[in-house]
Amino acid sequence: MRRTLTVATPLGPLLLTANGGALVGVAFDADRPAPTAAPPDAEADALLAAAAAELRAYFDGSRAPFTVPVRPEGTPFQERVWAALREVPHGETVGYGALAARLGDPGAAQAVGAANGQNPVAVVVPCHRVVGADGSLTGYAGGLARKRALLDLESRQGRLF
Repeated sequence: MRRTLTVATPLGPLLLTANGGALVGVAFDADRPAPTAAPPDAEADALLAAAAAELRAYFDGSRAPFTVPVRPEGTPFQERVWAALREVPHGETVGYGALAARLGDPGAAQAVGAANGQNPVAVVVPCHRVVGADGSLTGYAGGLARKRALLDLESRQGRLF
């Protein structure tokens, strides 16, 4: 059963969603419906608490890599893109075409962009680290101001891991 928790961050509330022992959603709350009540679930609640703690540490600059189990739900191609996003180092960016090449299909930049835009686990699966080929900021579900803020935060922190 899905469980949710809203976490305050400097960029606005994040709605965390857990299901089946993994984090399946992290979304900027303003664009999401309010969570519905659910019966207690100690495993999901512990996972959500751990994810909240890791996100708070990320925003205050003291975090190590995210360690909570993550399982974004999508097509096999989307899941490959999201796995590749987790390999982009903290404090670095990658272009859509370069990410497509890493996946073995350099002509799939648009498909990578579409999958990136459907990432259900913002920040933890760092879709904000994908930029245009010329380094320009391109779309972000949380808004370009948040994307810029996340990239600025990471550039100030440097590579933490």
